[in-house]
Amino acid sequence: MAGHSKWANIQHRKGRQDAARSKLFSKLSKEITVAAKMGDPDPDKNPRLRLAVKEAKSNSVPKDVIDRAIKKSQAGDGDDYEEIRYEGYGPNGVAVIVETMTDNRNRTASTVRSTFSKNGGNLGETGSVGFMFERKGEVLYPATAGDADTIFEAAIEAGAEDVESSEDGHIIWCADTDLNDVSNALETALGETESTKLVWKPTTTTELGLEDMQKLMKLVDALEDDDDVQRVTTNFEATDEVMAQL
Repeated sequence: MAGHSKWANIQHRKGRQDAARSKLFSKLSKEITVAAKMGDPDPDKNPRLRLAVKEAKSNSVPKDVIDRAIKKSQAGDGDDYEEIRYEGYGPNGVAVIVETMTDNRNRTASTVRSTFSKNGGNLGETGSVGFMFERKGEVLYPATAGDADTIFEAAIEAGAEDVESSEDGHIIWCADTDLNDVSNALETALGETESTKLVWKPTTTTELGLEDMQKLMKLVDALEDDDDVQRVTTNFEATDEVMAQL
């Protein structure tokens, strides 16, 4: 999925430059607290927590912030959070999945709905766009980790399903249930990953021109600005020219 790969790269660069790093840190900390609450507070014994910690580290979250988030789970924080997924449409019918973690379902639903309508989108029913995506494990490595053949061999050996290599880096895909095992095997073979997480991978995409892409970015930015929103995924496809103009 060229669009999705580029999206991952946009997200990555945006995350690196983001002025609101504290917002990003708090979202990653929330995921750590909830993951630790749901299982063992030791990342080695809790795959979801291990992935949350790894994602936090790849975004330069300091160790003391990570430790504090795990301790919070033991103090009872994270008890009230529930994970809710919203689905809707953006400009030109592009599919949008919004993953949230909230302690107030009504507040979150109301904010997400109004954000969609204010930015030219429509909130749909659960399942309205989900069929256009598959739940997958995604592991990112920089281009410097090796050439395409080396990465492909290591990925297949590790139990992955597919690899996309470009000058931007390597995206390794695996079944969602295999992510922990695959990322462990890859780290043994290739070293530390750049990012390891569960994602929604589009199975069908919608091509957008410049104007619609600008509208979509506005919608995504507004959604991501909400403290309850953990992640936003879309199924856009765009040409290199459009991406360059953005």
